[in-house]
Amino acid sequence: MSQNNRQPLLYLITDRAQLRTQNNTDDLRHLAAFIERAALAGVDLAQIRERDLTARSLFLLAKKISSLASSHAVHLLINDRADIAAACGIGVHLTTRSLTAAVVRKRFGDAMLIGASTHTLAEAQAAADGGANFIVFGPVFETASKMLYGAPVGLAALREAVNSVRIPVLALGGIKLENYRRALESGAAGIAAISLFTAADDLENLVSKLKAG
Repeated sequence: MSQNNRQPLLYLITDRAQLRTQNNTDDLRHLAAFIERAALAGVDLAQIRERDLTARSLFLLAKKISSLASSHAVHLLINDRADIAAACGIGVHLTTRSLTAAVVRKRFGDAMLIGASTHTLAEAQAAADGGANFIVFGPVFETASKMLYGAPVGLAALREAVNSVRIPVLALGGIKLENYRRALESGAAGIAAISLFTAADDLENLVSKLKAG
C-alpha cells in the first residue's frame, strides 16, 4: 500500500444501512455495486464492515467483491475477521476489541494487509509495533456516531500520532469536505469515512475533490 504522487489515501468503510436503496433491492448486491462504483471512482481501500452478517455471508460477500476490487487496484479489508480475510486472500481491519496486530501478523504472516483502529497514542504505537500496515486514528472531529464515547481526540492528537509511528495514519471521525484538509495538513496520510462516501450524490466528483488534497 503506497501513496501515488503523494495523493491522500481514501479509505471507504461500508455500512449498507446508509445506502440509498430502492424498493426491495437486494442490499448485499447493492453494497457490492456501491463498492464497485467507489473503486472505479478511485478510492484506495475499502473495508467491509457489516457486523450483522453471518460468517458465511461475510465470506461470500468478500469473495464476490475481492475480484472486482483487485481489478481496480483497490485494497479490500474485512472488519475484525482475520480468518475470513485469510480465506479470501484480502486484508483485515482490527478494532480495539479484535485480536492485536501482533497476534494476527504472527498467525497469518507478512502477506496479509493489516489496518487497525486506534484512539490514543499508546494504541497507535502498539499497532505499529505489532506489524500493522496502517492505522486509522480518531475520532478527529465531532461525529454523532461516536458521541457516546466522549469528545473527539482533535488535530493535536492526530499530529502526535503521525509523528510517533512510521506507517500511514488515516484520520477518521466527522470527516467532511469542509474539514478534511485540516486533517491532511496535520500530517495524516489520508482519510477514512462512512457517510462521506455513502451520502455522496456523485462519487467520482467527490473522490476527485478529495484526491486534490
